[in-house]
Amino acid sequence: MNPIEATPSPEQRRSLWRELGDAIRGTGADYTKIPLRRAVFLLAVPMVLELVLESTFAVVDIWFVAKLGASAVATVGLTETFLFLLYAVGIGLAMAVTAVVARRTGEGDPEAAAVSAAQAMWIAVLASLPFAAGGILFARELLQLMGADTWTLTHGVRYMQWMLGSNMVIMLLFVCNAIFRGAGDAAVAMRVLWVSNGLNLVLDPILIFGLGPIPALGVEGAAIATVIGRGTGVAMQLWILLRGSRHIRIRIAQLAIEAATLWHIVRTSLGGIGQMIVAMTAWIFLMRILAAIGSDAVAGATIAIRLMMFTLMPAWGMSNAAATLVGQNLGAGEPGRAEASVWRIGWYNMAFTVAVSVVFFLFPRELIGLFTTESAVIDIGAEWLRILSYSYFVYGWWMVSVQAFNGAGDTVTPTKINLVFFWLIQIPLAWLLALQMDLQATGVFWAVFASETSVGLFTLWLFTRGRWKTVRV
Repeated sequence: MNPIEATPSPEQRRSLWRELGDAIRGTGADYTKIPLRRAVFLLAVPMVLELVLESTFAVVDIWFVAKLGASAVATVGLTETFLFLLYAVGIGLAMAVTAVVARRTGEGDPEAAAVSAAQAMWIAVLASLPFAAGGILFARELLQLMGADTWTLTHGVRYMQWMLGSNMVIMLLFVCNAIFRGAGDAAVAMRVLWVSNGLNLVLDPILIFGLGPIPALGVEGAAIATVIGRGTGVAMQLWILLRGSRHIRIRIAQLAIEAATLWHIVRTSLGGIGQMIVAMTAWIFLMRILAAIGSDAVAGATIAIRLMMFTLMPAWGMSNAAATLVGQNLGAGEPGRAEASVWRIGWYNMAFTVAVSVVFFLFPRELIGLFTTESAVIDIGAEWLRILSYSYFVYGWWMVSVQAFNGAGDTVTPTKINLVFFWLIQIPLAWLLALQMDLQATGVFWAVFASETSVGLFTLWLFTRGRWKTVRV
Protein backbone atom coordinates (compact mmCIF):
# COMPACT_ATOMS: atom_id res chain seq x y z
CA MET A 1 0.00 0.00 0.00
CA ASN A 2 1.22 3.48 -0.82
CA PRO A 3 2.13 5.32 2.43
CA ILE A 4 0.24 8.36 1.19
CA GLU A 5 -2.87 6.25 0.71
CA ALA A 6 -2.51 4.80 4.24
CA THR A 7 -2.62 8.29 5.78
CA PRO A 8 -6.20 9.32 6.65
CA SER A 9 -7.43 12.22 4.58
CA PRO A 10 -8.73 15.40 6.26
CA GLU A 11 -12.26 14.28 5.36
CA GLN A 12 -11.69 10.87 6.96
CA ARG A 13 -10.34 12.53 10.10
CA ARG A 14 -13.36 14.84 10.24
CA SER A 15 -15.61 11.81 9.79
CA LEU A 16 -13.91 10.02 12.69
CA TRP A 17 -14.37 13.03 14.95
CA ARG A 18 -18.03 13.27 13.91
CA GLU A 19 -18.50 9.58 14.74
CA LEU A 20 -16.82 10.07 18.11
CA GLY A 21 -19.01 13.08 18.83
CA ASP A 22 -22.13 11.11 17.90
CA ALA A 23 -21.06 8.25 20.17
CA ILE A 24 -20.58 10.56 23.16
CA ARG A 25 -23.72 12.64 22.55
CA GLY A 26 -25.89 9.68 21.59
CA THR A 27 -27.92 9.25 18.42
CA GLY A 28 -31.30 7.97 17.38
CA ALA A 29 -29.69 5.42 15.04
CA ASP A 30 -31.30 2.03 14.46
CA TYR A 31 -28.53 -0.38 15.45
CA THR A 32 -30.12 -3.21 13.50
CA LYS A 33 -29.80 -1.36 10.18
CA ILE A 34 -26.73 0.90 10.20
CA PRO A 35 -23.33 -0.57 9.16
CA LEU A 36 -22.08 -2.99 11.81
CA ARG A 37 -18.77 -1.20 12.27
CA ARG A 38 -20.61 2.03 13.03
CA ALA A 39 -23.09 0.29 15.34
CA VAL A 40 -20.23 -1.23 17.35
CA PHE A 41 -18.46 2.14 17.51
CA LEU A 42 -21.53 4.13 18.59
CA LEU A 43 -22.37 1.67 21.37
CA ALA A 44 -18.88 0.63 22.50
CA VAL A 45 -17.33 4.10 22.87
CA PRO A 46 -19.75 5.40 25.54
CA MET A 47 -19.88 2.01 27.29
CA VAL A 48 -16.08 1.88 27.46
CA LEU A 49 -15.81 5.48 28.67
CA GLU A 50 -18.56 4.83 31.23
CA LEU A 51 -16.81 1.84 32.73
CA VAL A 52 -13.35 3.39 32.54
CA LEU A 53 -14.51 6.11 34.90
CA GLU A 54 -16.28 3.55 37.09
CA SER A 55 -13.06 1.58 37.39
CA THR A 56 -11.05 4.76 37.88
CA PHE A 57 -13.20 5.53 40.89
CA ALA A 58 -12.65 2.02 42.30
CA VAL A 59 -8.88 2.43 42.02
CA VAL A 60 -8.74 6.00 43.37
CA ASP A 61 -11.11 5.08 46.21
CA ILE A 62 -8.85 2.25 47.37
CA TRP A 63 -5.82 4.55 46.95
CA PHE A 64 -7.29 6.99 49.47
CA VAL A 65 -8.39 4.24 51.84
CA ALA A 66 -4.93 2.62 51.67
CA LYS A 67 -3.53 5.73 53.37
CA LEU A 68 -5.34 4.53 56.50
CA GLY A 69 -3.46 1.20 56.56
CA ALA A 70 -3.84 -2.44 55.57
CA SER A 71 -6.74 -3.03 57.98
CA ALA A 72 -8.73 -0.22 56.34
CA VAL A 73 -8.19 -1.81 52.94
CA ALA A 74 -9.20 -5.16 54.42
CA THR A 75 -12.39 -3.50 55.73
CA VAL A 76 -13.29 -2.51 52.17
CA GLY A 77 -12.39 -5.97 50.88
CA LEU A 78 -14.43 -7.84 53.49
CA THR A 79 -17.43 -5.54 53.03
CA GLU A 80 -17.23 -6.08 49.29
CA THR A 81 -17.56 -9.81 49.79
CA PHE A 82 -21.13 -9.14 50.94
CA LEU A 83 -21.67 -6.39 48.37
CA PHE A 84 -20.77 -8.98 45.77
CA LEU A 85 -23.96 -10.85 46.73
CA LEU A 86 -25.87 -7.64 46.13
CA TYR A 87 -24.00 -7.09 42.87
CA ALA A 88 -24.96 -10.62 41.88
CA VAL A 89 -28.65 -9.73 42.18
CA GLY A 90 -28.23 -6.28 40.61
CA ILE A 91 -26.07 -7.40 37.70
CA GLY A 92 -28.14 -10.53 37.13
CA LEU A 93 -31.29 -8.42 37.00
CA ALA A 94 -29.53 -5.91 34.75
CA MET A 95 -28.63 -8.69 32.30
CA ALA A 96 -32.30 -9.63 31.97
CA VAL A 97 -33.37 -6.00 31.66
CA THR A 98 -30.86 -5.32 28.89
CA ALA A 99 -31.96 -8.47 27.03
CA VAL A 100 -35.70 -7.74 27.34
CA VAL A 101 -35.49 -4.01 26.55
CA ALA A 102 -33.10 -4.68 23.63
CA ARG A 103 -35.40 -7.40 22.22
CA ARG A 104 -38.51 -5.17 22.47
CA THR A 105 -36.58 -2.27 20.93
CA GLY A 106 -35.38 -4.47 18.07
CA GLU A 107 -38.98 -5.59 17.51
CA GLY A 108 -40.04 -1.93 17.20
CA ASP A 109 -42.21 -1.91 20.35
CA PRO A 110 -41.09 1.04 22.55
CA GLU A 111 -44.26 0.84 24.66
CA ALA A 112 -43.45 -2.73 25.79
CA ALA A 113 -39.82 -1.72 26.35
CA ALA A 114 -40.89 1.11 28.67
CA VAL A 115 -43.30 -1.09 30.64
CA SER A 116 -40.58 -3.70 31.13
CA ALA A 117 -38.18 -1.00 32.30
CA ALA A 118 -40.63 0.31 34.89
CA GLN A 119 -41.27 -3.16 36.31
CA ALA A 120 -37.53 -3.79 36.54
CA MET A 121 -37.13 -0.73 38.74
CA TRP A 122 -39.76 -2.08 41.15
CA ILE A 123 -37.88 -5.37 41.34
CA ALA A 124 -34.67 -3.48 42.14
CA VAL A 125 -36.33 -1.61 45.01
CA LEU A 126 -37.92 -4.72 46.53
CA ALA A 127 -34.73 -6.79 46.21
CA SER A 128 -32.67 -4.15 48.03
CA LEU A 129 -34.70 -4.20 51.26
CA PRO A 130 -33.39 -7.47 52.81
CA PHE A 131 -29.78 -6.43 52.14
CA ALA A 132 -30.37 -3.05 53.77
CA ALA A 133 -31.89 -4.57 56.91
CA GLY A 134 -29.14 -7.18 57.25
CA GLY A 135 -26.36 -4.66 56.70
CA ILE A 136 -27.66 -2.15 59.24
CA LEU A 137 -28.56 -4.64 61.96
CA PHE A 138 -25.81 -7.25 61.66
CA ALA A 139 -22.73 -5.42 60.31
CA ARG A 140 -20.46 -6.42 63.20
CA GLU A 141 -21.56 -10.05 63.12
CA LEU A 142 -21.02 -10.25 59.37
CA LEU A 143 -17.49 -8.86 59.67
CA GLN A 144 -16.73 -11.30 62.49
CA LEU A 145 -17.99 -14.13 60.30
CA MET A 146 -15.43 -13.14 57.66
CA GLY A 147 -12.57 -13.17 60.18
CA ALA A 148 -12.12 -9.38 60.50
CA ASP A 149 -9.33 -8.12 62.75
CA THR A 150 -9.77 -5.86 65.81
CA TRP A 151 -9.23 -2.61 63.88
CA THR A 152 -11.96 -3.49 61.38
CA LEU A 153 -14.40 -4.47 64.12
CA THR A 154 -13.71 -1.14 65.83
CA HIS A 155 -13.63 1.23 62.84
CA GLY A 156 -15.20 -0.66 59.95
CA VAL A 157 -18.71 -1.43 61.18
CA ARG A 158 -20.06 1.98 60.13
CA TYR A 159 -18.54 1.52 56.68
CA MET A 160 -20.48 -1.71 56.19
CA GLN A 161 -23.69 -0.18 57.55
CA TRP A 162 -23.50 2.70 55.07
CA MET A 163 -22.64 0.50 52.10
CA LEU A 164 -25.23 -2.22 52.68
CA GLY A 165 -27.86 0.02 54.25
CA SER A 166 -28.00 2.28 51.19
CA ASN A 167 -27.80 -0.50 48.64
CA MET A 168 -31.03 0.59 46.92
CA VAL A 169 -29.09 3.25 45.03
CA ILE A 170 -26.65 0.59 43.80
CA MET A 171 -29.51 -1.61 42.58
CA LEU A 172 -31.27 1.24 40.80
CA LEU A 173 -28.01 2.46 39.27
CA PHE A 174 -27.41 -1.00 37.78
CA VAL A 175 -30.96 -1.47 36.52
CA CYS A 176 -31.56 2.00 35.08
CA ASN A 177 -28.29 1.97 33.17
CA ALA A 178 -29.20 -1.51 31.88
CA ILE A 179 -32.44 0.02 30.57
CA PHE A 180 -30.52 2.72 28.72
CA ARG A 181 -28.04 0.21 27.26
CA GLY A 182 -30.76 -2.16 26.09
CA ALA A 183 -32.63 0.68 24.40
CA GLY A 184 -29.43 1.87 22.70
CA ASP A 185 -28.90 4.97 24.86
CA ALA A 186 -25.38 4.02 25.94
CA ALA A 187 -24.34 7.69 25.97
CA VAL A 188 -26.91 8.43 28.70
CA ALA A 189 -25.58 5.62 30.91
CA MET A 190 -22.09 7.00 30.37
CA ARG A 191 -23.00 10.54 31.42
CA VAL A 192 -24.80 9.31 34.54
CA LEU A 193 -21.75 7.40 35.77
CA TRP A 194 -19.46 10.30 34.89
CA VAL A 195 -21.42 12.55 37.23
CA SER A 196 -21.85 9.88 39.91
CA ASN A 197 -18.21 8.81 40.04
CA GLY A 198 -16.86 12.30 39.50
CA LEU A 199 -18.72 13.41 42.63
CA ASN A 200 -17.34 10.39 44.49
CA LEU A 201 -13.79 11.34 43.55
CA VAL A 202 -14.23 14.88 44.83
CA LEU A 203 -15.88 13.85 48.10
CA ASP A 204 -13.58 10.92 48.92
CA PRO A 205 -10.52 12.82 50.21
CA ILE A 206 -12.70 15.49 51.87
CA LEU A 207 -14.74 13.03 53.90
CA ILE A 208 -11.93 10.54 54.60
CA PHE A 209 -9.30 13.06 55.74
CA GLY A 210 -11.44 16.11 56.58
CA LEU A 211 -11.40 19.66 55.21
CA GLY A 212 -12.04 22.82 57.20
CA PRO A 213 -15.14 22.32 59.33
CA ILE A 214 -15.72 18.86 57.85
CA PRO A 215 -14.26 16.27 60.25
CA ALA A 216 -12.06 13.37 59.15
CA LEU A 217 -14.39 10.37 59.02
CA GLY A 218 -11.80 7.80 57.99
CA VAL A 219 -13.02 4.72 56.16
CA GLU A 220 -16.64 5.65 56.94
CA GLY A 221 -16.14 8.80 54.86
CA ALA A 222 -15.39 6.67 51.79
CA ALA A 223 -18.78 4.98 52.18
CA ILE A 224 -20.65 8.28 52.59
CA ALA A 225 -18.96 9.70 49.48
CA THR A 226 -20.03 6.64 47.50
CA VAL A 227 -23.64 6.90 48.67
CA ILE A 228 -23.88 10.59 47.78
CA GLY A 229 -22.32 10.05 44.35
CA ARG A 230 -24.48 7.07 43.44
CA GLY A 231 -27.63 8.67 44.85
CA THR A 232 -27.07 11.68 42.61
CA GLY A 233 -26.64 9.34 39.64
CA VAL A 234 -29.94 7.60 40.36
CA ALA A 235 -31.76 10.94 40.57
CA MET A 236 -30.37 11.80 37.12
CA GLN A 237 -31.48 8.44 35.70
CA LEU A 238 -35.05 8.77 36.95
CA TRP A 239 -35.33 12.33 35.62
CA ILE A 240 -34.06 11.31 32.16
CA LEU A 241 -36.32 8.24 31.98
CA LEU A 242 -39.42 10.29 32.84
CA ARG A 243 -38.44 13.15 30.52
CA GLY A 244 -37.50 10.73 27.74
CA SER A 245 -34.19 9.91 26.07
CA ARG A 246 -33.61 9.27 22.36
CA HIS A 247 -34.81 5.67 22.51
CA ILE A 248 -36.96 5.19 25.62
CA ARG A 249 -39.36 7.09 27.85
CA ILE A 250 -41.32 5.89 30.87
CA ARG A 251 -44.64 7.61 31.47
CA ILE A 252 -46.03 7.99 34.98
CA ALA A 253 -48.90 5.60 34.20
CA GLN A 254 -46.40 2.90 33.24
CA LEU A 255 -44.92 2.93 36.76
CA ALA A 256 -47.94 1.02 38.06
CA ILE A 257 -47.07 -2.56 38.93
CA GLU A 258 -48.03 -5.03 36.17
CA ALA A 259 -47.75 -8.46 37.71
CA ALA A 260 -47.40 -10.41 34.45
CA THR A 261 -44.56 -8.26 33.09
CA LEU A 262 -42.86 -8.06 36.47
CA TRP A 263 -42.94 -11.84 36.86
CA HIS A 264 -41.64 -12.31 33.29
CA ILE A 265 -38.61 -10.17 34.10
CA VAL A 266 -38.07 -12.02 37.40
CA ARG A 267 -38.11 -15.37 35.58
CA THR A 268 -35.81 -14.06 32.87
CA SER A 269 -33.41 -12.66 35.47
CA LEU A 270 -33.18 -15.82 37.60
CA GLY A 271 -30.50 -17.31 35.38
CA GLY A 272 -28.47 -14.10 35.44
CA ILE A 273 -28.81 -13.76 39.20
CA GLY A 274 -27.84 -17.38 39.67
CA GLN A 275 -24.92 -16.85 37.31
CA MET A 276 -23.62 -13.94 39.34
CA ILE A 277 -24.36 -15.49 42.75
CA VAL A 278 -22.26 -18.51 41.84
CA ALA A 279 -19.36 -16.30 40.77
CA MET A 280 -19.68 -13.86 43.69
CA THR A 281 -20.05 -16.48 46.40
CA ALA A 282 -16.98 -18.18 45.00
CA TRP A 283 -15.17 -14.90 45.63
CA ILE A 284 -16.52 -14.80 49.20
CA PHE A 285 -15.01 -18.23 49.87
CA LEU A 286 -11.70 -17.10 48.37
CA MET A 287 -11.67 -14.01 50.61
CA ARG A 288 -12.45 -16.19 53.62
CA ILE A 289 -9.44 -18.37 52.79
CA LEU A 290 -7.29 -15.24 52.40
CA ALA A 291 -8.60 -13.84 55.71
CA ALA A 292 -7.41 -17.04 57.43
CA ILE A 293 -3.95 -16.29 56.04
CA GLY A 294 -3.96 -12.69 57.32
CA SER A 295 -4.93 -9.05 56.69
CA ASP A 296 -1.92 -8.53 54.40
CA ALA A 297 -3.26 -11.27 52.10
CA VAL A 298 -6.73 -9.67 52.04
CA ALA A 299 -5.27 -6.20 51.44
CA GLY A 300 -2.96 -7.38 48.65
CA ALA A 301 -5.78 -9.28 46.96
CA THR A 302 -8.16 -6.31 47.33
CA ILE A 303 -5.73 -3.92 45.64
CA ALA A 304 -4.99 -6.45 42.90
CA ILE A 305 -8.68 -7.05 42.20
CA ARG A 306 -9.30 -3.29 42.00
CA LEU A 307 -6.50 -3.02 39.42
CA MET A 308 -7.97 -5.97 37.58
CA MET A 309 -11.40 -4.31 37.57
CA PHE A 310 -9.82 -1.08 36.33
CA THR A 311 -8.12 -2.76 33.40
CA LEU A 312 -11.04 -5.00 32.46
CA MET A 313 -13.69 -2.28 32.43
CA PRO A 314 -12.99 -1.19 28.82
CA ALA A 315 -13.34 -4.82 27.75
CA TRP A 316 -16.59 -5.10 29.72
CA GLY A 317 -17.78 -1.94 27.99
CA MET A 318 -17.21 -3.50 24.58
CA SER A 319 -18.84 -6.72 25.78
CA ASN A 320 -21.90 -4.78 26.93
CA ALA A 321 -22.14 -3.35 23.42
CA ALA A 322 -22.19 -6.94 22.14
CA ALA A 323 -25.11 -7.76 24.48
CA THR A 324 -27.15 -4.84 23.12
CA LEU A 325 -26.35 -5.70 19.50
CA VAL A 326 -27.18 -9.37 20.02
CA GLY A 327 -30.52 -8.57 21.69
CA GLN A 328 -31.63 -5.94 19.19
CA ASN A 329 -30.56 -7.92 16.11
CA LEU A 330 -32.24 -11.10 17.31
CA GLY A 331 -35.38 -9.04 17.90
CA ALA A 332 -35.10 -7.73 14.32
CA GLY A 333 -34.65 -11.27 12.95
CA GLU A 334 -30.95 -10.87 12.10
CA PRO A 335 -29.08 -13.69 13.92
CA GLY A 336 -26.16 -13.60 11.46
CA ARG A 337 -25.56 -9.94 12.18
CA ALA A 338 -25.82 -10.66 15.92
CA GLU A 339 -23.08 -13.29 15.69
CA ALA A 340 -20.86 -11.10 13.50
CA SER A 341 -20.97 -8.34 16.12
CA VAL A 342 -19.70 -10.75 18.78
CA TRP A 343 -16.72 -11.90 16.72
CA ARG A 344 -15.77 -8.35 15.80
CA ILE A 345 -15.85 -7.18 19.43
CA GLY A 346 -14.08 -10.34 20.61
CA TRP A 347 -11.02 -9.56 18.52
CA TYR A 348 -10.96 -6.00 19.87
CA ASN A 349 -11.17 -7.34 23.42
CA MET A 350 -8.38 -9.84 22.95
CA ALA A 351 -6.02 -7.20 21.55
CA PHE A 352 -6.71 -4.97 24.55
CA THR A 353 -6.30 -7.66 27.23
CA VAL A 354 -3.05 -8.92 25.70
CA ALA A 355 -1.63 -5.40 26.01
CA VAL A 356 -2.73 -5.22 29.66
CA SER A 357 -1.20 -8.62 30.44
CA VAL A 358 2.20 -7.38 29.25
CA VAL A 359 2.01 -4.45 31.69
CA PHE A 360 0.95 -6.75 34.56
CA PHE A 361 3.81 -9.14 33.84
CA LEU A 362 6.49 -6.45 33.60
CA PHE A 363 5.46 -4.03 36.36
CA PRO A 364 3.41 -5.83 39.06
CA ARG A 365 5.30 -4.44 42.07
CA GLU A 366 5.26 -0.92 40.71
CA LEU A 367 1.50 -1.09 40.18
CA ILE A 368 0.71 -2.37 43.68
CA GLY A 369 3.26 0.08 45.08
CA LEU A 370 1.11 2.95 43.84
CA PHE A 371 -1.35 2.12 46.63
CA THR A 372 0.73 1.01 49.58
CA THR A 373 4.29 0.99 50.92
CA GLU A 374 3.80 -2.13 53.06
CA SER A 375 6.16 -4.73 51.60
CA ALA A 376 4.06 -7.78 52.55
CA VAL A 377 1.00 -6.33 50.82
CA ILE A 378 3.05 -5.43 47.74
CA ASP A 379 4.50 -8.96 47.55
CA ILE A 380 1.07 -10.60 47.63
CA GLY A 381 -0.65 -8.19 45.26
CA ALA A 382 2.22 -8.27 42.76
CA GLU A 383 2.23 -12.04 42.70
CA TRP A 384 -1.46 -12.14 41.81
CA LEU A 385 -1.02 -9.61 38.98
CA ARG A 386 1.80 -11.64 37.46
CA ILE A 387 -0.14 -14.91 37.67
CA LEU A 388 -3.19 -13.23 36.12
CA SER A 389 -1.06 -11.92 33.25
CA TYR A 390 -0.60 -15.47 31.96
CA SER A 391 -4.27 -15.87 31.10
CA TYR A 392 -5.54 -12.33 30.59
CA PHE A 393 -5.96 -12.77 26.83
CA VAL A 394 -8.67 -15.37 27.48
CA TYR A 395 -10.69 -12.90 29.56
CA GLY A 396 -11.57 -10.75 26.53
CA TRP A 397 -13.19 -13.67 24.72
CA TRP A 398 -14.85 -14.96 27.87
CA MET A 399 -16.52 -11.62 28.58
CA VAL A 400 -17.88 -11.10 25.09
CA SER A 401 -19.14 -14.70 24.73
CA VAL A 402 -20.88 -14.56 28.14
CA GLN A 403 -22.52 -11.26 27.17
CA ALA A 404 -23.65 -12.79 23.89
CA PHE A 405 -25.56 -15.45 25.86
CA ASN A 406 -26.94 -12.83 28.23
CA GLY A 407 -27.91 -10.42 25.45
CA ALA A 408 -29.80 -13.25 23.75
CA GLY A 409 -31.66 -13.88 27.01
CA ASP A 410 -29.93 -17.22 27.69
CA THR A 411 -28.69 -16.54 31.22
CA VAL A 412 -29.09 -20.16 32.31
CA THR A 413 -26.19 -21.57 30.28
CA PRO A 414 -23.55 -19.27 31.86
CA THR A 415 -25.01 -20.12 35.28
CA LYS A 416 -24.41 -23.83 34.75
CA ILE A 417 -20.89 -23.11 33.48
CA ASN A 418 -20.08 -20.94 36.51
CA LEU A 419 -21.45 -23.57 38.88
CA VAL A 420 -19.01 -26.17 37.58
CA PHE A 421 -15.91 -24.04 37.15
CA PHE A 422 -16.24 -21.80 40.23
CA TRP A 423 -17.91 -23.96 42.87
CA LEU A 424 -16.74 -27.42 41.87
CA ILE A 425 -13.24 -26.49 40.68
CA GLN A 426 -12.08 -23.06 41.90
CA ILE A 427 -13.11 -23.20 45.58
CA PRO A 428 -11.93 -26.75 46.34
CA LEU A 429 -8.69 -26.17 44.41
CA ALA A 430 -7.99 -22.91 46.29
CA TRP A 431 -8.63 -24.60 49.66
CA LEU A 432 -6.41 -27.53 48.74
CA LEU A 433 -3.49 -25.46 47.42
CA ALA A 434 -3.63 -22.64 49.99
CA LEU A 435 -4.40 -24.41 53.25
CA GLN A 436 -3.76 -28.12 52.79
CA MET A 437 -0.60 -27.85 50.67
CA ASP A 438 0.42 -24.69 52.57
CA LEU A 439 0.96 -22.52 49.46
CA GLN A 440 -0.90 -19.72 51.27
CA ALA A 441 -2.09 -16.85 49.03
CA THR A 442 -0.12 -18.24 46.08
CA GLY A 443 -2.35 -21.31 46.07
CA VAL A 444 -5.48 -19.15 45.86
CA PHE A 445 -4.08 -17.22 42.91
CA TRP A 446 -3.12 -20.33 40.94
CA ALA A 447 -6.57 -21.79 41.59
CA VAL A 448 -8.13 -18.63 40.13
CA PHE A 449 -5.81 -18.85 37.12
CA ALA A 450 -6.68 -22.48 36.40
CA SER A 451 -10.44 -22.18 36.81
CA GLU A 452 -10.95 -18.87 35.01
CA THR A 453 -8.77 -19.79 32.04
CA SER A 454 -10.74 -23.02 31.66
CA VAL A 455 -14.13 -21.33 31.97
CA GLY A 456 -13.18 -18.75 29.35
CA LEU A 457 -12.16 -21.30 26.75
CA PHE A 458 -15.18 -23.53 27.41
CA THR A 459 -17.68 -20.64 27.18
CA LEU A 460 -16.25 -19.50 23.86
CA TRP A 461 -16.50 -23.04 22.47
CA LEU A 462 -20.11 -23.27 23.60
CA PHE A 463 -20.92 -19.95 21.93
CA THR A 464 -19.68 -21.27 18.57
CA ARG A 465 -22.36 -23.99 18.68
CA GLY A 466 -25.01 -21.27 18.15
CA ARG A 467 -27.93 -22.47 20.28
CA TRP A 468 -28.25 -18.99 21.84
CA LYS A 469 -29.75 -17.77 18.54
CA THR A 470 -32.99 -19.67 19.19
CA VAL A 471 -33.73 -18.36 22.72
CA ARG A 472 -37.09 -16.58 23.12
CA VAL A 473 -37.38 -13.61 25.50
